[in-house]
Amino acid sequence: MATDTVGRFLAALDPEHRRAVGDRSRQEQERLAAAWEWELEFDDELDTLDELSPPAAEAEAAHRVLQREAP
Repeated sequence: MATDTVGRFLAALDPEHRRAVGDRSRQEQERLAAAWEWELEFDDELDTLDELSPPAAEAEAAHRVLQREAP
């Protein structure tokens, strides 16, 4: 996975979550970034938001990925 994808994923997170994910292993960061990319590509609800505000769509996708990770 490209480092750029991890960087984009981290940039889409709020500062608190960015720090928390930044403390995880590189492998874990890459796994989360891949899930984030999948969310952006395949979630039809994000398509409309992406047309209006790509940064908002990326932030929402990041939020969804982390929500799935929560116990």
